Amino acid sequence: MNDTDTDTDADSGPIPIPLFTDADDIRRRLDAVGHLVDDGTATALYLALALERPLLVEGEPGVGKTAAAKALARAMGTPLVRLQCYEGLTANEALYEWNYQRQLLAVRLAEARDERLGDADLFTEEFLQDRPILRAIRHEGPVPPVLLIDEIDRADDEFEALLFEFLGEASLTVPELGTFTAARRPVVILTSNRSRELHDALRRRCLYHWIDFPAPERAAEILRRTVPAANEPLIASAVEFIGRVRRLDLDKAPGMAETIDWVSALSVLRASELVRADIVRTLSTIAKSPDDHTTINEALDGLGFPEPASA
Repeated sequence: MNDTDTDTDADSGPIPIPLFTDADDIRRRLDAVGHLVDDGTATALYLALALERPLLVEGEPGVGKTAAAKALARAMGTPLVRLQCYEGLTANEALYEWNYQRQLLAVRLAEARDERLGDADLFTEEFLQDRPILRAIRHEGPVPPVLLIDEIDRADDEFEALLFEFLGEASLTVPELGTFTAARRPVVILTSNRSRELHDALRRRCLYHWIDFPAPERAAEILRRTVPAANEPLIASAVEFIGRVRRLDLDKAPGMAETIDWVSALSVLRASELVRADIVRTLSTIAKSPDDHTTINEALDGLGFPEPASA
């Protein structure tokens, strides 16, 4: 599959029609669906599409890895198929499984007719249940789906090996039926928060991109888009404050997702400027552990928000 849609010509057959002309086109169209990306992320997405390669995206939690995949699906006008990874994730939950209840019912119906069903009768497509990987492979339509394999680092090491065939060949082998190969390669985006190191074999099958916490100018623009009720002074001071908080010794530095939640909370409280009292009231939106809450609270004086002088 190429990074194309197709048209048909009577003489030459399918004529490729690019989904995106270049990285700038991706950035503009993601912008149109409400998601801002920098040049590096736009280029990584474009190359993944153009080269038909899975893209592994790493970065701190909350910097927009999952959001980028969702926005890409919206910009393409195609379904998003999401596989949320977690410890203990199995092949049955991620790849495919057999509908044992329907198989058992078929056996009982056959017995009632004095018939006997063999494996060839029970392990057919009629009883096959698609899970996210097989669903993406068997997707029908002119535009491939976006398959998001989210937080792959949360899955067990062994689970990665189950993905190698799919990542390398856009195919999946079901022993009882054979190999299913995608007519059009899904757009595959894997995300990782680097909670553990991924296998080299998985990395070799993917393009790679690291997403940093956005620069202040872009962080402010994201807040303008996502929290339109916030005024400019509040946005500017919030971006500066988060930048300084991220330099503290925290268990989990606030990402862009937490920053959006925080400014949204301040807006709900009708704050027009950043003051200590409102920071304290809304600290739970950016501090995700008791230790971080204490660290930020104790640092407020040094961050420019001292306790008000007592009367």
